[in-house]
Amino acid sequence: MPLLRTALLQSSGRPGLVGHNLALLDEAAGRAAAAGARLLVSPELFLTGYAVDDALPGLAEPADGPGAEAVSAICVRHGIAVAYGYPERSGGRLFNAVQLLGPDGTALAGYRKTHLYGSFEQRWFTPGDRTVVQAALDGVRIGLLICYDVEFPENVRAHALAGTDLLLVPTALMRPFGFVAESVVPVRAFENQLYVAYVNRAGPEGTFDFTGLSCLAGPDGTARARAGQGEELLLADADPARLAASREANTYLRDRRPALYGSLL
Repeated sequence: MPLLRTALLQSSGRPGLVGHNLALLDEAAGRAAAAGARLLVSPELFLTGYAVDDALPGLAEPADGPGAEAVSAICVRHGIAVAYGYPERSGGRLFNAVQLLGPDGTALAGYRKTHLYGSFEQRWFTPGDRTVVQAALDGVRIGLLICYDVEFPENVRAHALAGTDLLLVPTALMRPFGFVAESVVPVRAFENQLYVAYVNRAGPEGTFDFTGLSCLAGPDGTARARAGQGEELLLADADPARLAASREANTYLRDRRPALYGSLL
């Protein structure tokens, strides 16, 4: 099975300016595809910005709305899959969501953040109710989480048990929590024997200050690639052969004793 070259777009775009952010995504998709990437991942709420406050309801849209149509065109134009964060409107509710579109522009998977962080998210969003959402891309099983979700070990273990190979985590990690990107995420990859693409916003935005430090963490517990603190397009390979060898050598999942863990429920 070939490598899945993955591009991580570390950028905050411009809050409230969806057209500008789509243009940034288009430009990044072109650069990523030219470098051989088959997948581009953007941060949490990338289409609209995170610090949009009361403008959020007016920026939210359905999963098949105009933002999805624009991203679909980007996928087709550059022949690359794109995972993008956006506020999803469904009926009278809003969700902090990520959608994965394939290189042909078709929707492959949509995920709604299950663990909402802080007063801003808890004010506006309804938590999602599905932990494991997956899709296949070039023979690799892709899973989706968003930011705070990855800090709950149960979420990532659920993906490991469901066979996720590459876990995409659009995020909006703020200071002073850089240790999550530097330490927690690589440990999640190691203890669950999968790749984690952790893709953050960067720099100040409203009252928030995002840490950057996006990474592709591998099953050996190291960051196969690591961004700095500014705007950056990071490229790294998810290697199915390396993953298979690591899973054979690391026996965490085989050595589990679920009958002892009932108290966790």
